[in-house]
Amino acid sequence: MPLTRRAFGASALAFGLTGARPAAAQDGPPIVAAASDLRYAVEEIAAAFRAETGQEVLLSFGSTGNFARQIREGAPFQLFMAADERFVLDLARDGHLRDEGALYALGRLALAVPNAGSTLQPDGTLADLRTALAQGRVTRFAIANPDHAPYGMRAQEALQHAGLWEPLQPLLVLGENVSQAAQFALSGNADGGLIAWSLALAPQLQEQGRFALVPADWHQPLLQRMALTRNAGPVAQAFYTYIQQPEARAIMARYGFTLPE
Repeated sequence: MPLTRRAFGASALAFGLTGARPAAAQDGPPIVAAASDLRYAVEEIAAAFRAETGQEVLLSFGSTGNFARQIREGAPFQLFMAADERFVLDLARDGHLRDEGALYALGRLALAVPNAGSTLQPDGTLADLRTALAQGRVTRFAIANPDHAPYGMRAQEALQHAGLWEPLQPLLVLGENVSQAAQFALSGNADGGLIAWSLALAPQLQEQGRFALVPADWHQPLLQRMALTRNAGPVAQAFYTYIQQPEARAIMARYGFTLPE
């Protein structure tokens, strides 16, 4: 199914605080609240935006569900880049955003196995994980918290599809977001984990482990949507627009995202 996007002028800003004063009252660059799977891609995009325009945005990375809650509580974000469009659509419906924004990417789930300290193989079908469980070779397995992190929700669905969710329950190590889950999976705190493919393609992580894509039809699609908040200013709007331009889209594609047409 092809992805389509609706373009709206917008901005980006995110701040990991609750109960903060409205964004309109904030000084300095706008804050972009970005899902953790975007850490490396959006850092590059923000640097390119600064080089081209001379304008700066501040990036805050975390779980989509936590950011959505903070926006409802008045956090001073100007742009919300979610890993699951449902959170954006719900906020827009309730009047916390300018509009429904635009679909900017489709994410993918990947199995991550550390280079040292694990006998797991980078097998996206999870067949080796199943064998390792039966042989007692898995003691800990990392995913993002499915209570509020979209990549955790999709990881749960993929594990349920493979029939591994129940046997893995006592072994799960939950990251607050998918970036933390990747840290657990690759640092020796777990034998492996399910993380974002975009993180797996980051040079900083490539040297730490081996990775394999999980079949996309094993879970609901990771439709990633962004929207400006009602307090977004002109710099945030310019950044929102820039994300949809060829230069930024090329960066997103390099990190493994499928792009809307």
